[in-house]
Amino acid sequence: MSEAILLDGSSLTRAQLVAVARHGASVALDQTQLKRVQRAADFLAEKVSCGEPTYGVTTGFGSNADKLLGAHRVRDELPGSRPADGTLMEELQHNLIITHAVCVGKPFAAEVVRAMLVIRINTLMRGHSGIRVSTLEALTAMLNAGVVPVVPEKGSVGASGDLAPLSHLAIVLLGGGEAFWHGERVSGAEALKRAGLTPIRLSFKEGLALNNGTAQMLATGALALDALEHLLDTADLAASMTLDAFAGRSGALRSEVHALRPHPGQVDTAAHVRGLLAGSTLVDIPYHLVPRFKSWTAEAWSEADDQALSFDIGWDWVPASQRHGREAFYRRFLPFKGGKKHQPQDAYSLRCMPQVHGAVRDAWAQACRVFDIELNAVTDNPLIFPDNADAPFIEEQVISAGHFHGMPLALAMSYVKAAIPVLASISERRLNKLVDPATNDGLPAFLTGNEDGTDSGFMIVQYTAAALVNDLATRAHPASVYSVPTSANAEDHVSMGANEARHVMEMVEDLGHVLALELYTAAQALDYRQEMLNAARRLARRGGWQALAAKVANAPREGQPHYEQFVTEVQQLADALTAADDFHAGTRVRQAHAILRQRIAFLHRDRALDGDIAAVCAMVRQAAFRAAV
Repeated sequence: MSEAILLDGSSLTRAQLVAVARHGASVALDQTQLKRVQRAADFLAEKVSCGEPTYGVTTGFGSNADKLLGAHRVRDELPGSRPADGTLMEELQHNLIITHAVCVGKPFAAEVVRAMLVIRINTLMRGHSGIRVSTLEALTAMLNAGVVPVVPEKGSVGASGDLAPLSHLAIVLLGGGEAFWHGERVSGAEALKRAGLTPIRLSFKEGLALNNGTAQMLATGALALDALEHLLDTADLAASMTLDAFAGRSGALRSEVHALRPHPGQVDTAAHVRGLLAGSTLVDIPYHLVPRFKSWTAEAWSEADDQALSFDIGWDWVPASQRHGREAFYRRFLPFKGGKKHQPQDAYSLRCMPQVHGAVRDAWAQACRVFDIELNAVTDNPLIFPDNADAPFIEEQVISAGHFHGMPLALAMSYVKAAIPVLASISERRLNKLVDPATNDGLPAFLTGNEDGTDSGFMIVQYTAAALVNDLATRAHPASVYSVPTSANAEDHVSMGANEARHVMEMVEDLGHVLALELYTAAQALDYRQEMLNAARRLARRGGWQALAAKVANAPREGQPHYEQFVTEVQQLADALTAADDFHAGTRVRQAHAILRQRIAFLHRDRALDGDIAAVCAMVRQAAFRAAV
């Protein structure tokens, strides 16, 4: 992106954050707002020169807040001591950063670290933190130059903000720690040198301004929410393809239905799925038109182009003696049992898509509301109000508060964390219905012909989905309910929001895998459903009722009772199939199916599926279906 995103502390959006974090956009600082930044820094310097005691400036931190800094170093009087450079106040800020950079684990991805940097810069632009303009410009230069500090994933308790991970950000500014430079992991000093930057020395409260805030949990959570937004649409797409593959029912999606229970996510999901299914000739198809799968035999088809089919089809005729009490039904539907069960509603995993997917959408929307507020919030401590000029005491201008506490973000992430396994679970249930011959409405078991008994088809695809769902469920317990006090109980209640957001980011990835597996399976099922119906349609057009009658079991022979009735009814079935247009899925479902088939072929016989699975997971991760959703 060529145009820099202007940061003023009040207007940063999630889209802009993603542009910087994932797409390399640069940032610029609003010059008018920088005057407020400098005003706060000048105010702080003035108060220090007057000898006013100020938390985190002339006192220690946390449980050391009762320790006032003296005029000189006591340790200088120790035998053999060497005078140190700088003032005690500068040393305090420096030591805050180098002693707090203690995270462990693998480094965060570059996109998370870049998001942390832009969040920190934006909040400091509000002018309530006491940081100097020069220090803020140095932080901005590091981001724009492409220096990515190494920030290990684990170490924040989410209050006082993300102290440890943010210290890993700031330590590179001081020439310490480690950073990635064009993907190479080097020392912080080396990364600055290669970028043409020089280390800085911190002044009053600047260490505290740099490491006291919610930037890690906010960055991780915001990027997770961005990824989840795409997966919400992908879930609707997978469900729509599955519904088409089932030749399911659309009544549960109707707008007047959802007007009676207008949860926003539910209404939006129903409308989205209706749009995805628009143009489908499979949804709401009459029961009697849908044949069931039968194993292929050499005698299954007589026409040359049909002989390439890897299946046979069939129906059962329902004799008049078995229609008692159901006469009204059979006046509307012909007495042929094929693939579709004669029932007026689909299973919950299909019928309740709007309610389940919609509830997850609402959880996502609530988290977005919280995170959008936090993107432009001041989250460090203490807060500086230099414009309170009439305040009799400094405590009314430098106010210790609790904006660093991550509980608003933590609870929002807890909500999303509980929602993710729900969306994965309903997806896996639909996948399972597709492969189970007891529930897949006439499709082949495990979606393969298996004429010789050697093929497993999609059997183990469902195993993987089940394993992922279980793993997601076991990770869904909220971290935010387990506060572990820190800093000698000065920080006696913490949010654990950083853990919560990190868990959500990891879980979103596995949710994408589950949805990819459903799409992969649904595409196979859709191919079977469309080909079976269109084969029946061709058969009726070419061979008339006699050719179709050969596919019907339980039919009387000529001269037997009810034969004339059977002939009349099978002629009606043939007429209905002949008159039907091509059977196909909704326009956007077909578009998604075509995108998938460009990478992954139909499974005629067993083959190694690892490449297929890797490909479809990559397609979901890379938003390959975005044009269809």
